[in-house]
Amino acid sequence: MADMTNREAVKHGARFLEQFGIENAEHDSRELFMEASGMNMTRYLLDASKCVDKAVYEKFEGFIARRGQHEPLQHILGKTWFFGHEFIVNRDVLVPRPDTELLVEQALSELKKKERPDVLDMCTGSGCIIISLASEINMGNGMGADFSDKALRTAKINAEKNGVENISFVRSDLFKNIPSGISFDMIVSNPPYIETAMIETLSEEVRLFDPYEALDGDGDGLKFYREITAAAPAFLKKGGWLMYEIGCSQAEAVSGIMSETGFGDIKVVKDLAGLDRVVRGRLK
Repeated sequence: MADMTNREAVKHGARFLEQFGIENAEHDSRELFMEASGMNMTRYLLDASKCVDKAVYEKFEGFIARRGQHEPLQHILGKTWFFGHEFIVNRDVLVPRPDTELLVEQALSELKKKERPDVLDMCTGSGCIIISLASEINMGNGMGADFSDKALRTAKINAEKNGVENISFVRSDLFKNIPSGISFDMIVSNPPYIETAMIETLSEEVRLFDPYEALDGDGDGLKFYREITAAAPAFLKKGGWLMYEIGCSQAEAVSGIMSETGFGDIKVVKDLAGLDRVVRGRLK
């Protein structure tokens, strides 16, 4: 690293990552360098031609080595951005994806029509969905449910980090521990929906580092859509909404499950790539 500049260090890191098949190698290298050095983008650009600090470079090298092993960038940074908010992420939760922001947008399009709506986020994981919703509206009873104690610990940290106080988190195998007598204006969910046999085909970043239980949707990927949809009417107010993120090939099947269970106004919403991403319906 003799007389290497900050910019050259980032370029060197990017070349290393490219050898290991990392997409967006230069972006990831720059993000990891800024994390190692404590710089923001402005400071990095201003100091790009300065010689790299030895301690910074050693820390950066460690980050680059981890990324070369396909550990997700978000895990190394310990955080990610979702719907304009920063969230803590780790191996206990699914890393929030930009695709899921469409589910939040669709939910808000209906929730903003109500005063203090009550919302349940089933399979909440990091809490990114319910926390993002609660940050945008004056929510009544907001609740995030998940089977994983570790995920719920992360979700609670994220709620505190984002200054959200009007939601609670409950450990529950789907609806089993949701208090009876509570009803919601909306249930949102990004449940596990990968077919079991397909998990081995996923990228190393997902297959090796995301929690298996947050991916596995059973043989046909539809297990949780069936179970959540079947139980949802007992926890929804009349005219209440059920909204799901789905895999891009699941729109017809999930729409059918909802229709058979008494939901109407069913609509499939495509993401920016033109793929089916959200199915939404209203309890008749």
